[in-house]
Order: sequence, then C-alpha cells, then structure tokens
Amino acid sequence: MNISSFNYIDLFSGCGGFSLGAELAGFKNLLSVDIDETLQSSYKLNFPTSNPIVADVSKYETWGKSLNSENIDLIIGGPPCQGFSRIGKGDIDDPRRNLLLSFFSSVGQIMPSFFVMENVEGLLDEKNRGLLDQGLKLIKKKYSIVEPFVLDASMIGAPTKRKRVFVIGCRKDIGINLSAEDFMPKSSKSIVTVKDAIFDLGCPTNQEDFDQFTFSSYKAVRPSRYPSLMRSPPPKGLGCDLSRDANQRGLVSCHVSTNHTLKVKLRFEATEPGKTEKISHFPKLEWEGLCPTLRAGTGKDKGGFQSARPIHPAEPRVITPREAARLQGFPDWFLFHPTKWHSFRMIGNSVSPIASHYILSKIYEYCASLEESAA
Repeated sequence: MNISSFNYIDLFSGCGGFSLGAELAGFKNLLSVDIDETLQSSYKLNFPTSNPIVADVSKYETWGKSLNSENIDLIIGGPPCQGFSRIGKGDIDDPRRNLLLSFFSSVGQIMPSFFVMENVEGLLDEKNRGLLDQGLKLIKKKYSIVEPFVLDASMIGAPTKRKRVFVIGCRKDIGINLSAEDFMPKSSKSIVTVKDAIFDLGCPTNQEDFDQFTFSSYKAVRPSRYPSLMRSPPPKGLGCDLSRDANQRGLVSCHVSTNHTLKVKLRFEATEPGKTEKISHFPKLEWEGLCPTLRAGTGKDKGGFQSARPIHPAEPRVITPREAARLQGFPDWFLFHPTKWHSFRMIGNSVSPIASHYILSKIYEYCASLEESAA
C-alpha cells in the first residue's frame, strides 16, 4: 500500500455519500458500482477523477474485470435496506435482501484489506440477523469481523437522528484486531440543531421546474460553525467547475421550494414544530431539535412512491433538496439531480457523509499504520 494513494471501491454507490466520507478521509476511488443509473447520475460531477459504472453488484464476474488485478485497500457499501427496514413492509421475500449476500460475496472475491458495510437497524432484528450471519459466513475464514454496532449520526456532529448499523472487517493476514469500541465516539460532540444546519439558507427559489443549476443566495447573516463548513469550497479533486464557481460567488444550488395548495399550506402552518401533520403524516421540524431520519422513496420501477418530507420549522412548505442535503451532511458544492424527486431519493438513500467520514478516517489511520510498520 502507498500512503499517498489508498484506494477504495464503493458498492451500491448511489450519488456518493459513502464515497464522500472516503475521499475526505484520504482514500481515492478505484471503482463505484450501482445498478440505478439515475441515482448515480451526478457521481462523476462530484467525483471527477472517479470510475463509476452502472452494473449489478450480484454479477461480479462481469464488472470485476474493471479491477485489473489491483490490490484493494477498502470496500465500502450500503446494500438496499428496504427488506430490512422497520418502516414499511420489511418484506422478507423482497429480492433486494439477497444483495446483502452479494456484498459479502464481492468482498470474498476481491479480498480488500478492509471493508465497511452500512445498513438500517432492522438488519439486527431476529428475522433478519440470520441473513447477515449467512453473509458473514462467506468471509469469516479470511476476515476478522467487528461485532455489528449501531452509530447515531447526531452523536458525531450531524443534525439528524440517523441510527445505522456498521459491519467492519479486516483481512486476517494483516494482523489487526478491531472492536466496536474502536469506532464508538469517546464523548458526544455538541448537538447540531436544525437551526444550526439551515438557518443561513435564504428564501428558496419558487419555480415549477426544478433545475439543480439554478443557484440562489444565502441570507445576510453570519453563519455559525456548521454552515460555514458546508459552505466551504470543494477540496482539490472534488466537485465540478460549475459548483466551484457558484461557491466563489456565494451562491448555492438545489434550494428550490415545492408548490403547495393554500389548503395544504394552512395545514402545515397549523402543525406545531416537533409534531406530525395529521393528513400528510409529514413531521414538522423544530429549530432547536434534530431532523428525523430522511427516507428515500422509490424509483418508478418500484411504484414511484415519495417518502414523507419534513415540513420547514417556520414556513408552510416541505424542506428543499438543499435543506435536506444540509441535514444529511452534504456540503453545498455537492450537486444532485435536475428533479426534486430524484434529488430527495439520492439524499435519503445516502450514508451521511459525516458518519462515513468519521468511520473511514479511522480505517485510514489503520492503513497508514500498516504502511509505516512496513517501511
């Protein structure tokens, strides 16, 4: 391994929330795989030196040729969670559940130094744990595996109460023994509230046809620490010229409102912050609280259902894609999709970049220590 070029593969990459954490931690993309071309459509814009391909993770023999026998430092991935979720059907017959096995099968074939998998808490439920154990059995002879643990993104600086299961492994021949304690925060960071996250965003653009290349201004207020981080320019090698130019001019994309009828606006306005609107079942955010877990909705192949979008704390509307991105932990230079629907899908499907950066920074430290000991 070369300390300046630890690499990673992202399986089920989507728009790249997991990848962003890897890049910020110091890893460089070798390959990113997703079967949903729409969800991955902005990946190359945000990661211009990456290698995204549209492919089925379960068909490694096809896309695996792209690896050219490279030595892989890290595989990351969040297999589809719908079949394990405690919200909705949690259907044990959902064929997407088997993609969990495909993740571990791919790890076993590629043999990276480390792997990190993310999924919903329901994966540890009795009806699902057997499938996880079946997947781990595929690689347990070659990997030391950390007991699956739950990490709440709000405990490490994200303004959302998003609890997710992480499964981490290290190849046995490397000789590092990891435990869940190595990845749990020693102390909670200061809670980042909804107000901290989105208060500096100005009045959203009101247009019928959403376009991610429509940019708007920030409020004339001094941003606090969290929005200042979100408004920072993209690091070298990330982002595109369009978002970099907008960043320099103090503009932000994707901040476009949804048009509601007067009747809906009145219902939203009458709902107390922290409560759920009775007809839409949308939660209304409160300034000093945390955002509930953002959900993705489904593509047209699964019915095109939209998930509940939180209501803004002070305005009678649902949040904009940029507000959702802020609450999930995406920086303002990150671009999504030309439609609001797919932008929300991208964001809700993603691993919080704050959580992935936290976990993968620790993996990077292990890679660096191996390099130093080998020198």
